Order: sequence, then C-alpha cells, then structure tokens
Amino acid sequence: MAHDDPTVPYAARRAFLKAGAATAAAGAAGALSAATTAHAAPHAHRADARPDTLAGIEPFFGEHQGGIVTPQQSHTYAAAFDLTTDKRADVIGLLREWTDAAARMTRGEAARPLQSADDAPPADSGEVLDLGPAGLTITFGFGPGLFSHEGKDRYGLAAHRPAALIDLPRFNGDQLLPAKSGGDLYVQACANDPQVAFHAVRQLARMGYGAIQMRWGQAGFLSGARGKTARNLMGFKDGTNNPAPSDPALMSQFVWAGAEGPAWMQSGTYTVVRRIRITLEHWDQMQLGFQEQVVGRHKLSGAPIGKQNEFDPVDLDAVDKDGNPVIPDNSHVRLSNPGNNDGMRLLRRAYSYNDGTNFYIERWPPWRQETEFDAGLLFIAHQRDPRTAFVPINEKLSKFDMMNQFTTHVGSAIFACPPGAKPGSFIGAGLFDA
Repeated sequence: MAHDDPTVPYAARRAFLKAGAATAAAGAAGALSAATTAHAAPHAHRADARPDTLAGIEPFFGEHQGGIVTPQQSHTYAAAFDLTTDKRADVIGLLREWTDAAARMTRGEAARPLQSADDAPPADSGEVLDLGPAGLTITFGFGPGLFSHEGKDRYGLAAHRPAALIDLPRFNGDQLLPAKSGGDLYVQACANDPQVAFHAVRQLARMGYGAIQMRWGQAGFLSGARGKTARNLMGFKDGTNNPAPSDPALMSQFVWAGAEGPAWMQSGTYTVVRRIRITLEHWDQMQLGFQEQVVGRHKLSGAPIGKQNEFDPVDLDAVDKDGNPVIPDNSHVRLSNPGNNDGMRLLRRAYSYNDGTNFYIERWPPWRQETEFDAGLLFIAHQRDPRTAFVPINEKLSKFDMMNQFTTHVGSAIFACPPGAKPGSFIGAGLFDA
C-alpha cells in the first residue's frame, strides 16, 4: 500500500500511523589582498565551514569493520540488496570488487581508477571528487537470504548460517512494508557529508548490475554539537545509555560475536535495522510533562526523571511522596533499561530521517485532506546475539511502551556483519572458505 495513495481512507491511514500497544564553525580566510578577499569571502566561508570533518580518514581494513564502534558520523545512507544470480562465483566476485572499492573510497579516492577513454561510461560518477574522504566508513552485512532463498541453498552456504542470524519475529504493532524490509546483502555508508555517504552506496550498486537489485535504501542524519549526545526528532537525547564504544571489555561482552558461533563470524556483530515512523504532528501537541513521562527523562537536560545530569544512573526504585515510581512503569527508559533486561545491552547507532511529506484524502464526508511528515528514526543496533538482546527487549517495548502511540515500525531487517577484511582478501572471505 503506497503511503501517498490518495485512495487510502483517512481513518485507515491514521490507524496505520498510530498503531501501538498501549500507547562547523566557519574558519577565517587566509591572508589575502583586500580585493581578492572581497570576491572570495563567500566561497571561503563555505569551504572552511567543515574542514575537519571532510579531511578525516577511517581505515577500512582491520579486525572489525568500520562504522560499528567508529565515532558516529553526521550522515548515513543504508541500503539492502537482493541477489539475483545463482552463481557462487558471482557473489565472491562482487564482494571482492566491493572490498577494493570500499577501501579506495574510504581513502577519498574514486571507487575505481579513472580511465581516460572518452567513449566509455565514467568509472566513477564523480560527484565527490573534490570533497575528501569525510570520515567515510562502509559496513557490509549478510542477510538470511544469502544462506537460503525460498528453500534453496543457492551458494552452498546454508550449513554455515549462524544460529544468531534468526528470522526476526513479528512484534506487537508492527506494520512492516516489504519494500522497506529484509535483504540478502547490506551496505551502510556513514560519513560527515551526505553526498559522500550516498555516493559510496551508489557506486557499489553500479558494480552489482546483473547480480543484485536494490531492495531498499534510506538516508539518515545526526545533528548535535561535538561531545554532546545528539537529539532525535522528538527532541530528546538519543543513545545516552549506550555502552561506551571505546571500552573494549564492554564491546567484547555485548557487541562482538565470540567463539559461541561460527569461526567466520568471530569479531563480527549482528545488526538489526528498523525504520520507525514517528507521528510528529501528534507528538508536538503533547505537554512537556507528558513527553518526559513517556520517555522517562527530562527533555532539556537529558537526565533521568528526578535527576540533574544526563549521565546520572537511572534509579528504577525511586518513588515520589505518594509512593508512585518516579520513572513511570511504561516509560521507554524503564522498559529498555538493562536493570529490567537481565543486564543486557546493545549498541545503538541510530539516525533520524526525513523523507518529506505524504498527502492523504479522506474518502467519506466530511471531505478532508492532510499533509504529514514522513519522518522518524532509522534504528540501527549492533549486538553479540539478537536472541538475548534486541528480541527480548523489543518484545517488552512493543507491548508496554507508552511511546508506541506515537511510533510505527514500518521496516525491519537483520544482518550478520562479519569481521573486518584483511588487505588482499575480501569482506566475508571466511564464510566462503568455511
């Protein structure tokens, strides 16, 4: 069902949206002559606005893939692809080509060496040749369809599918769209420039012509001052309670796959992606106090209700003078807190998204029309095992979270992201050698 189909009844569409359980600083110009400065100033301001973010290089090769514990960049473009080839050699060849291209692009180079022949299609579309690497990372993942498709073991990999790469259950309130869900191969480009992130996925998609077709793509953004927790579109700080990506012990405990699974996945991670639509028009009508009760935190400071600072510990036992929980039982913070989930944690690396607006017309009198934002959260979570992390946590949230009256999960996917590639090899080589 298309979001912008004018034949969709208004009431049905509202039910779709609200389904739920219970509820660069600019730098100064260099020393130039007065005349030159006068003409160059506007361009100098634009060029100097993002010098640090455009120059940074994140290494592609390593024990772990980039874009997982890498300090989060300001933009992403995530995409999933369906494999259309039945040849194992085609998949290996594509992954080799993708690995080489990803290593080049993260260094700020073209996806392929630029050729001089005028009569051939350009080896790279070229829209980022002057932008620099912009801290680009490219993360690859394998969906369940790589291991078997419609009951067929296309590539001889079915026996090597990790037990942790489950088919996600359908959660309460899910209204998943096939065009926004699933995928055999996953590519996520993160960068400090939106064009650099999109360019990376675009080039990889070009390389796969004949072997893959795009299933879905989603751009996202993250806004916030350096050193501060970014805010989502609801206006609340998002990711305060994350385990610190810089802490190797925490990452080993909660994020990196270990010896409990297949050898080819050790030092990799399991990634869940959910596209969550937020009815911002509904949310914006709520009183501040109610918004804070829904989330379980103060909006301005980000502190847990009853606390002063963002990183103050959440006190699940605190009660007010009447004996009521200070943090409501059905608040998002309480339900998702490790103290209510056997200590389990996952690494959130979410981005906001804004895909413009949708227009609807009611099909019965009184005739009415409405345009609403198509915006929300591209939820991305990395974990050691989704069976003990995302699934039980989201089961609880989907049933009891007060936030459900403002959110609808419309896209869902899960991927096994293997460890990092070694120079001369390719991403996921261990799987094909198993």
